[in-house]
Amino acid sequence: MTPVRHARRADPLHLLRGSLTALTALGIVGTAFELATLKHWNGAMQLVPWVALVVLGGAVMVHAGRPDRTCLVRVLAAVVLVTSLFGVLEHAVVNYESGPLDQRFAETWDTLSLWLRWWYAITRTVGPAPTLAPGMLGQAAAMLMLATIGARAASTESPARRHRHHPYPRRPPDLTYPRSDTLVAATTTGAARRVGELAPNRHRRPRW
Repeated sequence: MTPVRHARRADPLHLLRGSLTALTALGIVGTAFELATLKHWNGAMQLVPWVALVVLGGAVMVHAGRPDRTCLVRVLAAVVLVTSLFGVLEHAVVNYESGPLDQRFAETWDTLSLWLRWWYAITRTVGPAPTLAPGMLGQAAAMLMLATIGARAASTESPARRHRHHPYPRRPPDLTYPRSDTLVAATTTGAARRVGELAPNRHRRPRW
């Protein structure tokens, strides 16, 4: 019978942190591709998301190389998150200011309610600026902040403690069983030996 070997299971928290870090890197690449297709580099304000991408990419590299630097990674990710929220607000303001220039709302823009005008600006019903594009950068920063949860404790944990969390034997137990004929022979031999031990001794003189 073949012995059963127990495979070492991976830490679910470690897999979750790695997945969040990979999604952060994917968000950086996707945001950079979108900015490049929009040629988003005309003026100082349009260079802000590029700087934020560089900062977030550096935070990912620090998190991957030094997991114990969680405070630094979180601060950099928080800066990028605030920058992303500023970008969403700035795009919404640009769309709001271009509302009276839209032919559909040129005559009725001032008669609309304030909430409806801002709704049209945020949803890009009026204006050319995509309001949700900066939000992708903030989402990537938030995922990196979540990926730092428990990273410092995992990096400072001793190997003996890690092994204690996964108490798997190095050598699997022997689960092979003897054949039936061997088992019968062993049982017969043992029975004969016990009978011989209980037999009387012929050379022993009887007591009178």
